Formats: sequence, C-alpha cells, structure tokens
Amino acid sequence: MEKNLQGIIESILFAAGEAVRTDKIAQIADISVALAKEELEKLSAYYTEQQRGFALIELDDGYQICTRPEYYTYVQAMAGMKRQQGLSNAAFEALSIIAYNQPVTKATIEFIRGVNSDGAVQRLVERGLVEERGRLDSPGKPILYGTTQEFLRTFGLKTLGDLPEVEAPLPMEDENENQLKLDI
Repeated sequence: MEKNLQGIIESILFAAGEAVRTDKIAQIADISVALAKEELEKLSAYYTEQQRGFALIELDDGYQICTRPEYYTYVQAMAGMKRQQGLSNAAFEALSIIAYNQPVTKATIEFIRGVNSDGAVQRLVERGLVEERGRLDSPGKPILYGTTQEFLRTFGLKTLGDLPEVEAPLPMEDENENQLKLDI
C-alpha cells in the first residue's frame, strides 16, 4: 500500500499546532528531507489553488498549518475572541531593536530608545513576540531577549533574514571639523 504523504504531513502539522521542522517531518514520515519539502510545497499549492481556509506557512525551516488571514474575522466570531489591542509605538520601537540586535538586554534597548522600556518589553513577552534567550555574562546577569516564532508568524516572515534592511545612520559630523570651518 502506497503512503499518502500529503495526508501524513498534514496530520503531523495539524496535531502539532505549531511549526514543525522539515527534518522532523521527514523522520516521522520515514522519507527524505527533499521529498518532505517537495510534498510540503505541493500541499501549500493545493491549499492556495483550492482556496482552502488553511495556509501552510514556513517558519525557520519549519512549517505550520494556520487559518488564512482573510478568514480571521470569521474564526474570531466563532470563538468569541476579542481582537488583541495593537502594540504601542514604544512596544514597536522595542520590538524593532530586539529583532535587529538580538540577543539584547533591556539596558541596551533603553539606551537606544533613551527611555525606560520595562512596560514595552513586558508587553512583548506577554504577547509571545519576545522571549528570554539566556543571560549576559556580566555583573547582575541581565536577561537577553530575542524574537519568537510568533514574531515571525505575526509579521509574515519565514526567517529573521526576511526583515527589511535598515538604512545605515548618517555619519555624525565632527563638531571640531565644523568649528574649524567657522573659524576660517
């Protein structure tokens, strides 16, 4: 009897409820990683072509079945869920600092922002967008923060490499150089 690989893979992803690495799927289904990847792509195309309510998203060499974004309001209504309040500007600032500089301490976030960031970081942790990634080997052992798979999912990214590039800051002008020009 031939295996229904797409059915097996779909069952694994459905039961997991979170992203599953391609190599783990291959191991469970007893197939090669290349074949698992090929079947995942077919399954994703099927969901899209058939206009299914599900989408297959890729996260850090893992895959997850999730509801298509355009159907979120229907799922929300069925489940009686409240729509989460959006993030504040402070939380977005802290999140971008963490995403581009991870792992990073709260002190570094506060230095870059120029203000206390306790509330913003706590909100990001509560939302599951940021998590503790260990501790810095320095006095006080401050917590290091990094983004989560929920962050990738929320912003539609496969990996952190998909983050938009940031413009390099303009070089600071040397005040002494300007002073010399003024004195001449």
